[in-house]
Amino acid sequence: MNVPDLSDYIPATDLAQASTMPARWYTQPAFLSLEAEKIFYRTWQPVGRLEDVARVGDFFACEVLDQPLVVVRNRQNELRAFYNVCPHRAAVVAQGRGNRKSLQCKYHGWTYDLDGKLLRAPEFEGVQNWDADEVCLQPVRVEAWGPWIFVNLDADAAPMTQTFGAIHNEIQAAGFNLDQMRLIERRDYVINCNWKVYVDNYLEGYHLPIAHPALFREVDYDQYRVDTYRHYSKQHAPIRDVAPGEVRDRRYVRSGEGEEDALYYWIFPNVMLNVYLDNTSINIILPLGHDKTLTIFEWYFETPGTGEGWESMQQIIAFSDQIQQEDIELCEWVQRGLLSNAYDRGRFSVLRENGVYHFQALVHEYLTRD
Repeated sequence: MNVPDLSDYIPATDLAQASTMPARWYTQPAFLSLEAEKIFYRTWQPVGRLEDVARVGDFFACEVLDQPLVVVRNRQNELRAFYNVCPHRAAVVAQGRGNRKSLQCKYHGWTYDLDGKLLRAPEFEGVQNWDADEVCLQPVRVEAWGPWIFVNLDADAAPMTQTFGAIHNEIQAAGFNLDQMRLIERRDYVINCNWKVYVDNYLEGYHLPIAHPALFREVDYDQYRVDTYRHYSKQHAPIRDVAPGEVRDRRYVRSGEGEEDALYYWIFPNVMLNVYLDNTSINIILPLGHDKTLTIFEWYFETPGTGEGWESMQQIIAFSDQIQQEDIELCEWVQRGLLSNAYDRGRFSVLRENGVYHFQALVHEYLTRD
């Protein structure tokens, strides 16, 4: 692997003295390989939903960047995850999703049980210094969290519940019924920018007055803040009260009382979670290249219903899509600007960009670890 030089960026301990990451950390292709190895392979990544493996024998194939995986529910009704790679000649043992009593290599028919143990290797008699009882699919750590399934390729990583348990506890304590919500709609957006550009953009409200006029009209901008924790941050964006006699278009945003209780989280490195009383959305940010990013938006509702309830849900999704389209334009502008000879790095707003500073410091920490 061509390891990029990391010596030109050391985050200042004081936000007021800090500069942003150098432009080349966003534009040089070599950084993505290092980020895959040091960040994405060592953090908890969402790969599917519990409803996808509700029954014994259910499975689905998935990936963490370029690493093929398969998630199954075994005969003991436990979640298991493995590299989707046969130890014989590296072919896959699962494609798509479905329900099976075993997993079979699509190349030579090697068959594995739902705990990854080899059951059958056709015509392999006579092979020396080889023990079929020791052959198995390589396991991957897997956990359920809310309605989602997360995996971690790092066998030594802290459990997800230890790292992010406070988020789940806070969601439950606030009365949000996250575990009962079901997927209603998914939209994929491909953006011509580095994945870190998109995360930077999400983690500050500094751009709301200029870039998101419709959202700015709804938000009490003076009260907007970002609280940072070890591996996640939480945004507070209360809905602005309606002044006496004021007429506002409320087609997209519901009553202020419900919105004030909303919870907005970013989980390092690439997951955003927006939790409301009757719906939740998750945003998953995945690099497709050093200058191309896939953002997956999924909306979950507890009881979508029909009539006015269904119409309200569609308005929520439409408003979210409008904001996303505005952000796509911003992020693509920034990516082009990062290639300019006139730019190397900038400074942070102490009042508005502490969330971005927190993220960039974590990126540096992970990339410089042994």
